[in-house]
Order: sequence, then structure tokens, then C-alpha cells
Amino acid sequence: METNFAHVNRRSFFTRAATLLAAGSSLAAPPLQADPVAELASFSVFDKADLAQLRGDARAVRGAPMNTPRFLSVQTVWVAPGTPAQQLQALRQWNPSRHSELRVHLHSGGSNFSRLAQAPNNAAVQWLVTATTSKSPDLQLSRAEAAKLPANGSGMSGPVADFWVGVLSARSSIGPTGQPPYEHGGPTIKPGAEINGMLSQQGKIQEQFSGLLGGRGDQFWELLEVENKGVLVLGTSYQRSGAGGTQQAADVLYYASGGFYAAITLHQMWPVQVEGKPATLIWRGDMTSSASVGDLRGVERMGSESVMMRDISRAVRLFRRDSAGIR
Repeated sequence: METNFAHVNRRSFFTRAATLLAAGSSLAAPPLQADPVAELASFSVFDKADLAQLRGDARAVRGAPMNTPRFLSVQTVWVAPGTPAQQLQALRQWNPSRHSELRVHLHSGGSNFSRLAQAPNNAAVQWLVTATTSKSPDLQLSRAEAAKLPANGSGMSGPVADFWVGVLSARSSIGPTGQPPYEHGGPTIKPGAEINGMLSQQGKIQEQFSGLLGGRGDQFWELLEVENKGVLVLGTSYQRSGAGGTQQAADVLYYASGGFYAAITLHQMWPVQVEGKPATLIWRGDMTSSASVGDLRGVERMGSESVMMRDISRAVRLFRRDSAGIR
């Protein structure tokens, strides 16, 4: 099953959760170890890291297993030129919609949804329009939202656009905490509980980023393509500086109109020296909750994990190419 996991990359990086989203998030940030490689090993699946080798292609592997079948995780590590502060700035300025292969059709900061009118007239967007006017159970909405679905519309304009601007505006005003459940079709799912669940099943990662995920953060929204279907997404970004020039960042996708329930992307950045030049060791952790993988077992599940690794690796490669001017 082809699923676009690059959305979980963003600036969504992918690509792009809150006090209630992380148990223990009110705790102070964990103490940073003097050795970046040792600290990396303390919370990630990378028990070894060769900085010289990591200057080449990023290394993406399956994350630690989680007990909930619909949860998947991938961890990625690489070394980039420049300082963590420079890498973080590049990450926050990066726009995945400039790369068609990432299938991010619109990306916008803040909560102005007028750019929906600029949605491309392609098959994925038309699927979303048709799903809206046919009241498809594939749409992830509350009962109150579903009651307002329009009965007609031929494009991402007029009644269809008005409906989605209303949904996104209302959910954006709530922020990551207390999102209404998905209850229009299929099982009732609470996005906040999904984010909580993913973090709680990755205890070492949760501890490493304790205190980062709180409040509203910096809001953004996107129009993605997932399994050839248009999906509208709300997210929020967090960042903080640590001792010794380290940086942490997080993107939390707390609402999706379909395709997946919720997703988290975390970054830890350490200053290192490679061949006498300043560089940054970067760890990235992606977690996603998706109904489409919940029933997969064996080879099929491994295939879905491989797709997720492929999509994230592609996003990392494009980001590294776009930020190659950092020295």
C-alpha cells in the first residue's frame, strides 16, 4: 500500500505535540551529555555513529517497535555542515511544496486558509472535492463538522472551500490540545490520544524531548497527497536551544482530513567537528498513526515501513541539497 510519509517530514520535516500530548512534558529538559554520539545512543536505535561516514547519505532505519499496530516509527541520522543553529534556521525556512516528488501541494504558515483557492486542479484534489460533496466516510471529521458537509461543488472553491476553511479555522483556533475526535466514519479516534500514545511508547525519546512540546507553537497547514488522495493537514512547530549549542525541534501534525490520524517529527542537533570544520550531527525521529497499516502483518507491514523510510530519506536528501550552501 503506497502511503506518502514525506508529509511527516516537512520543514513537515517533513517534513513539520503539546503539554497534553506528552506525559511529563512539564519536566525540565534532560541534561545533555558531553559526547554527542553517546547521547545519541542513549535514546535512539543508533548505538554507534561514525561521523565521517554520516557526511554521505543519511541513514534511515526502523524505529523501536510500538505495541499499537497502527503506529509506525522511523529514525534517521546524518551529519551536515555548519552549526546546529544554521541547520535549524534552514529547516524552518524549507518549503517542501517546491519539490513535486514530495506531493505537498500547498504549505503555509499561520492560519490564513485563503490559499486553498490556489489548490491545483489535479486528481488528488478532485478526489477531496468529490469525497466532500458525497460525504465520504473516508473524511476524518466530528459529527458536528460532518453535518455541515456541502451537497455540491465542482472544485476547491465555493461551498467546498468554504466548508474546509470553516473546519480548519475552528480546529486551528483550538490548537493541538483538545481536538474534536474523528467520528464521521470508522472508529472514533482522538488525535491527541494518538500523539500521546506514540510518545508514551517511545519512553527514551519522550524523556529526551521532555518540556519541548507545550503550548500552541508556530501553526502551519498543508495540502498533501496521500495514496493519491488530497489531504488537508494542520500542524504546529516547536524549537528550543540547549547547552553547548545544541538545538531541538518538533513538528506535530494534529489534524488530517484523511490518510493518517496524526504524526510527529522530532529533531535533535549537536555541534561536532569533522575534519577540523564545524558540523552538525542530526537525529530525526518520525512517528505516525495510520489506519491503513493497522491490519498489516509480516511482509506487508515491513513493506509499509520501507515506504515510510523511502519517503523520509527522499525528503532528507532534498532538504540537504537545498541547504548545501551552509558552511
